[in-house]
Amino acid sequence: MSRPMKLRCVAQLPSVALFKPMGIPASVLEEVCLSVEEAESIRLRDLNRLEQEECARLMHVSRPTFHRILESAREKLADALVNGKAIQIVGGNFGLRQSRFRCNNDGHEWNVPFEALSNRIPLFCPVCSSASIQSVSPFAFGFARGRGRRFREGRVRGGRQW
Repeated sequence: MSRPMKLRCVAQLPSVALFKPMGIPASVLEEVCLSVEEAESIRLRDLNRLEQEECARLMHVSRPTFHRILESAREKLADALVNGKAIQIVGGNFGLRQSRFRCNNDGHEWNVPFEALSNRIPLFCPVCSSASIQSVSPFAFGFARGRGRRFREGRVRGGRQW
């Protein structure tokens, strides 16, 4: 049995989730799916120009794991740019650096750090100790559930998985 994949820490969700070549309807374009953590790796290394060790530390992964995430992202971006495909940022195995939760009993809201989510620490309301809580942050953590191998490889045709 394989080891479960750890959550990757992401500072923020991308503000735009779809990029496409100009002048071509999205319905006829092939798509490349970039996971949220792959987009984060591009942001940290290529946009912010941080060293890979620092990027890995910020995402709470090892340096070799960060390198694999980054290489996968760069390969997908190159495929999309060279072959005129749309780029969709969706899914992945990530958690936000800070996630907001609300107690369903008393309405109290508080922030939960990434470390608590990644370590699967049981969460309780800090005021009333209720376990009846919910995430207020949309997509506080995300998973590529039920998408299988093809999703993780980013292969999508005409907006549909194959």
